[in-house]
Amino acid sequence: MQNHYAPRTIAFQSELFHPLVDADPQRLQRLHNEQFQGGSPLYTDFALLQNGALLSNPAARPGAVSSVSFTHDRMVLREELSHLTVDEFAQRVRAMAEAASAALGVQVFTAHQVTVRTLVNTRNFRDSRDYLKAGMFGFHGEEGEFAREPQLYGLRLVFPPSEREPNAHALRVESFHGDPRSLFLEDQATFSPLLVARGLESLEQHVHETYNFLVERALAFVGRFDVRAEA
Repeated sequence: MQNHYAPRTIAFQSELFHPLVDADPQRLQRLHNEQFQGGSPLYTDFALLQNGALLSNPAARPGAVSSVSFTHDRMVLREELSHLTVDEFAQRVRAMAEAASAALGVQVFTAHQVTVRTLVNTRNFRDSRDYLKAGMFGFHGEEGEFAREPQLYGLRLVFPPSEREPNAHALRVESFHGDPRSLFLEDQATFSPLLVARGLESLEQHVHETYNFLVERALAFVGRFDVRAEA
């Protein structure tokens, strides 16, 4: 089913969990220096954390984030309101995971959690709250029991792993406080353990699977309720 929406992705996040390691700042500083020596560093700034280090880029606009943090049990990549495409983010996740696992001696990633957030405009509702209230939920004044109008409507669906689909997905569909016309969607997907020695190509696949779940399946679901009200 085609959804005919134009998603505006506002955030990517990748959280890679691993057994406890010594997040030695000197090792992480060397990792950062090696990127500069290669001529194309993914991050320009280096800062110490209480239990690790943070590599980042200056904010290109208010609210933007481009960073990777390393602590004793995980590495977290964040791109919010940045210029990266899904392909570029997926490649960055793999590249940083390969570099960090070598620098810190990580042999296994016990879980990989990917989050993608996007905005879309519905076709037949000028306000995303009206879309959710009337289009998706079919409310006819029932929220009047609260004696005031909700300012945010939302839906959360959780899909646990199954034999056919081994990865978990947690989907949020909500009205968006920053722009009433925009509908906010988020998918947080969780993937199974991964041995570093077998290669980390699947990390890129995880990012694409999360993104596709959101912009294909979730938007097709959204489209089923985005219809004109009968006269």
